[in-house]
Amino acid sequence: MQQIKLSLNMDFTISPIDPRIFGGFLEHLGRAVYQGVYEPGSPHADADGCRTDVLTALKKLKFTAMRYPGGNFVSGYHWEDAVGPAKSRPVTRDLAWQSLESNQFGPDEFITLSRKMGWTPMMAVNLGTGTPEEARNWLEYCNIESGSKFAEMRRSNGYKKPHDVKLWCLGNEMDGPWQLGHVPAETYAVQAQQTANMMRMCDPSIELVVCGSCTTDLPTYLEWDRKVLEHCKDFVDFISVHRYVGNYGDDALDYFAVSNSIDAQIEATAAVCHAVQATKKTKKRIGISFDEWNVWYRANKPEHMDGRGKIAPHLLEEVYNMEDALVAASFLNSFIRHADSVKIANIAQIVNVIAPILTKGDDVLIQSIFYPIEMIANRFKGTALQSALVGPSYESKSHGKASFLDRSISVDGKNLHISLSNRSLEDEIEVLVDLGGATIVKFDGGEILHHSDPKAHNTFEKKDTVVSKPYSETHISDGKAIVKLPPLSVFAGTFSLE
Repeated sequence: MQQIKLSLNMDFTISPIDPRIFGGFLEHLGRAVYQGVYEPGSPHADADGCRTDVLTALKKLKFTAMRYPGGNFVSGYHWEDAVGPAKSRPVTRDLAWQSLESNQFGPDEFITLSRKMGWTPMMAVNLGTGTPEEARNWLEYCNIESGSKFAEMRRSNGYKKPHDVKLWCLGNEMDGPWQLGHVPAETYAVQAQQTANMMRMCDPSIELVVCGSCTTDLPTYLEWDRKVLEHCKDFVDFISVHRYVGNYGDDALDYFAVSNSIDAQIEATAAVCHAVQATKKTKKRIGISFDEWNVWYRANKPEHMDGRGKIAPHLLEEVYNMEDALVAASFLNSFIRHADSVKIANIAQIVNVIAPILTKGDDVLIQSIFYPIEMIANRFKGTALQSALVGPSYESKSHGKASFLDRSISVDGKNLHISLSNRSLEDEIEVLVDLGGATIVKFDGGEILHHSDPKAHNTFEKKDTVVSKPYSETHISDGKAIVKLPPLSVFAGTFSLE
């Protein structure tokens, strides 16, 4: 058994945790919308055509900000095609994924779903093939009560009250050469600034996310962010960060250590934000919107991304195992550890497409990555705490030195919330939680996700191979807590403080 000391101090705070870090992403891609959240012909469909079995599962994840409608899809999307009488909506071709879009589910249906689920709508406007004016018109449609052209259009479509969408993304991955309408940073910055200005003149209360670097692999990484922020800093509130990871070398320990790289990406982007703030002598702090994150590496071949001119084709349908669940937990732990920078985060995506939930006909499957999201999102609130680890570590092939224990901690009044992951393939870890001057008096419950086989995964035939369970292998002595974690496990729990 390995022993690791986790040291905390209640005075060493990071920042309050923005609940929007527990967000999701619903894109018109593959079967995410159609056969995912929306399937009027399903026996599970409610009065709005949404699948109640899928929604019941999604409610367990307590998603906050929900990004929509894309993604690469949004750079060819024109919102007016997807509002009004369903029979009058055109079928359009999506060039991003080579699919057909029926437009039967559009912005109004998304708002209805968001209200049903308690999600904060996070709309992305088209700055690929769209214009600043088109974005402003969409904002008017959503947020202005009455009296003007697009507000009255919404009212005539049956939505008398404004949708009141406060969070908007200025395009998607505009630094990527694959993106429809991709332009250099300077050109995008001008367009984003024009769009932001027009949208704020329509509704000054909105928050805006500008496109940052969508991958660390591009030669423009971070330089793009600097140029865009120097131009747009006074008009936007957040800059986007995207990251997909995978076990390309079939080396679990190296794969787990990717958390180092996620930390580094956040810190590098935050450094650019700080640098622009300093050089431009402004007090405004730009936050990070980590609005696409997930494991994605198996279903990323050309055949997984070509819709072949079909509506709702099977695309990007990744099957997740136990090791992927540990990495999903690491993303969330990193966001919590960087609560001073990361204010929004969205797992991409929520159903069928690189998602914690899969559907097949009328059946639903919960995948392994579902559980760490549920465990952490259902517990973590309050203020993130700094922590220090003393214990064994290892040298990874790609990401440097890594601890066998990954973690995040928050305090909310007298409640201490802890997320721990044992990344060892063989050894149990005994974690000593020491708060220094504070006293732990009681364990209020927790859950664990564990399997000895890193490749273990759930199937429609056997759905309970990798599932979370209540966990009570804790002991409290002298105001300290001891948590025993089996190898390949994720734990989330709450302790009471004196």
